[in-house]
Amino acid sequence: MGNVTVIGAQWGDEGKGKIVDWLASRADVVVRFQGGHNAGHTLVVGDNVYKLSLLPSGIVTGTPSVIGNGVVLDPWALNAEVEKLRGQGVRIEPDVLMIAETCPLILPIHRDLDAMREDASGAGKIGTTRRGIGPAYEDKVGRRAIRVCDLAHLDELDPLLDRLCAHHDHLRAGFGEPAVDRERLKADLAEIADFVLQFARPVWRDLDEAKRRGRRILFEGAQGVLLDVDHGTYPFVTSSNTVAGTTGSGSGMGPGAAGFVLGIVKAYTTRVGSGPFPTELEDEVGQRLGERGHEFGTVTGRRRRCGWFDAVLVKQSAAVSGITGIALTKIDVLDGMDRVKICTGYKIGDTVYDYLPPHAADQARATPIYEEMDGWQGTTAGARSWADLPAQAIKYVRRIEELIRCPVALVSTSPDRDDTILVSDPFSA
Repeated sequence: MGNVTVIGAQWGDEGKGKIVDWLASRADVVVRFQGGHNAGHTLVVGDNVYKLSLLPSGIVTGTPSVIGNGVVLDPWALNAEVEKLRGQGVRIEPDVLMIAETCPLILPIHRDLDAMREDASGAGKIGTTRRGIGPAYEDKVGRRAIRVCDLAHLDELDPLLDRLCAHHDHLRAGFGEPAVDRERLKADLAEIADFVLQFARPVWRDLDEAKRRGRRILFEGAQGVLLDVDHGTYPFVTSSNTVAGTTGSGSGMGPGAAGFVLGIVKAYTTRVGSGPFPTELEDEVGQRLGERGHEFGTVTGRRRRCGWFDAVLVKQSAAVSGITGIALTKIDVLDGMDRVKICTGYKIGDTVYDYLPPHAADQARATPIYEEMDGWQGTTAGARSWADLPAQAIKYVRRIEELIRCPVALVSTSPDRDDTILVSDPFSA
């Protein structure tokens, strides 16, 4: 039994929550290794619906869950999420939730800066969630972050604040805002410190022990490969690496930690916020996909843009992230459509591309080249075996496999955990 890494292979919102929840029931440890509370997962377990942003999905099943050092942690958002889940009957204690001592903290000044920049960007807005993710990562690589371990040494915080505020005060002045209220920030950190520190651990050591004991580790990615700061549709990306290769650096394990890489892919394509989207449909078909798929962001509530499946982008995601197999979700949203389309390339001017060029101007001009197929009138909703799927739906899945050069390992046919067709078991591969 090896490790499994779950990542989104599109622009996020692919249905990772259900797949991670399904796999977490068979894992020994679940690890978040990047991102922050800008990512959202919705888990449906029986009649209960859980909405998670920062906590690993394993927390709902009682599976030991780790927030790795690659995550930027908003302690106040964590507190609110923990209390909400406890109110739903989920047990969250230090033996279940473990947080890396070296996690950088998202502070109120990061949220402030995020919002100020976005408001001042005009047509250059990138669609940030305004939760301070980007500014927190900037302070991490700028070596001025306050980390979880610093909460245990609040009496030695002033030198860190000197460095942090020297940077932020100048930025705030440029936006016409007052300097950082250092005393208020120190008081806020002192108030939240004990709550966070109860979960703080050298998680790299726990994960190393789990590895030595042959435990099954499930790495839970946030967002999607197309939002990766290096490999995504820059600058309309997140501020971290979302590819599977980040599992090692974001958790404290080695480069071989990822194991089976399961890329989650919707049977169509969605995107939240700004940025290129070659197959976007701004017609009744796009509206139908959004309505049937309930396409609203878990965290932001923003309506998602919808379009046909883009095999070019998913093939690119599979290549740069080393995806072993995909989990195809929401195929039931396509039920009843007379025709379905798959993007197999782009045309920019007179040139045909089998990949999406990196420059934003080229991306904006890319016209999709479609392959059209018959739809299916039967239902895929609730199917749990290939025999339950209409023949044309199976053809659609098989064609996707051919185009993205990656096999399907799972097919999800509803938000319910058990409505899943298992083609190959990631933990046994």
